[in-house]
Amino acid sequence: MSIPFTPLVASLPAAVPFVGPETIQRQTGEIFRARLGANESAFGMSPKAKAAVQAELEWASWYGDPENYDLRKALAEKHGVEMENIMVGEGVDAILGYTVRMIAGPGAPVVTSLGAYPTFNYHVAGYGAELITVPYRDDHEDPDALLSKVRETGAPLMYIANPDNPMGTWHDAGRIQALIDGVPDGCLLVLDEAYIDFAPDGSSPPVDVGNPKVIVMRTFSKAHGMAGMRVGYAIGHADLITGLGKVRNHFAMNRLSQVAALASLHDTEFLAWVVSEVETGRQETYALAERLGLQALPSATNFVAIDLGSSERATAMLQGLAAKGVFIRMPGVAPLNRCIRVSIGRPDERAIFAEAFEEVLRTL
Repeated sequence: MSIPFTPLVASLPAAVPFVGPETIQRQTGEIFRARLGANESAFGMSPKAKAAVQAELEWASWYGDPENYDLRKALAEKHGVEMENIMVGEGVDAILGYTVRMIAGPGAPVVTSLGAYPTFNYHVAGYGAELITVPYRDDHEDPDALLSKVRETGAPLMYIANPDNPMGTWHDAGRIQALIDGVPDGCLLVLDEAYIDFAPDGSSPPVDVGNPKVIVMRTFSKAHGMAGMRVGYAIGHADLITGLGKVRNHFAMNRLSQVAALASLHDTEFLAWVVSEVETGRQETYALAERLGLQALPSATNFVAIDLGSSERATAMLQGLAAKGVFIRMPGVAPLNRCIRVSIGRPDERAIFAEAFEEVLRTL
C-alpha cells in the first residue's frame, strides 16, 4: 500500500540537518565526557530563569499565552521598538521556516552561502524553493557575492548570519549595513544574529523596523543558555511580523519557556558573566591551537573553528575525539571542512578537550 505523499515530500531525503549527540551515544553505547558540538551554553540558565520556571511549574499544564505578550513587551522595550515589530517563536529554527514559507514559494530562488547554517537550507528544500549558494571568502560570508547573486536571480529571499556559523567569523556593522542598503526591491534579507551577544561592539547595525527589506533574528539559545527551552524572536517591519503571524504555530511556546526567557532577559549580570567565561575559553582555545602549531580562526561566537589543514585530517580528528568521549562537529563542505568546530565548555570540559585533542593530533 503506497502512502500518498505530495511530490515534494516524496522527493526529499529522509534526513535532518544535524545528527544529535544522543544519536551517537545510542550507536556507540558510550556517554560523552564533554559535549562541545552543538554550541549549547555550558554555563546553564540564569538563576532567575530557573526560579521563574520553578514558580510556574504548577501551571505548566496550561497553554502558553499565544500572543507572548509579556515577553514581546519586554523585548520591544529592550530594542526600542513597538510590540508589533516583535515575533516570538519556538527557536530561530522555527522562525526561519515560517519566513521561508511566507516569502519563497515552490521554485523560487533563495540565496545563501555554501556551507552556512543548514537548517535554513532544510526549510528552503522543505517548501520547494530553489537553494542558490555563493562561496565564502577568506572564511567569511561574502555580502557582495550574496547581493550579486540576488540581483542575478531575482531571488525574493537571502540569508546571512553575523556572526557566522560554522566559522565564527563576523563583519562589522558598517559592512552589514551596506548589505542591507543594497537589498533590491522585492527581496527580504534574513539577518541571523543568534551569536551577537558574543560579538565585539560595533558588529550589529541599528535595527530599522521601518525597512521592510530586512528581518533580524535573535535567540535565547546561546548566551542565555536556553537551547532546550526553544525561544527565539524576530525584529522587523510590522507588516513582516503580521505575515509571520499568519503562518506561525500560535501555541508553540510553552509557559515555562516564556517565563524563563522573560526572567533571563532582565538578568544582565548573568549574561555578562557568560560572555566573559566564553571569552576566557576562546583565548584558551587559541593558545592551545598555537602551541600545537595550528591556526584557530578568531571567533565572535561561543565556539572556535580550528584549521586542521584538510577535510581528511578534520574528519579523523572528529572521529578520534568521539572515541575519547568528546563530541564536536565540523563544517560540511569544502573548503570550510578543513576545520573542526568546538564549543566553549566549562573549565573541566575544556581540559578534557585539550588533552584528547593533543592525543589525537599525534596520531594524524
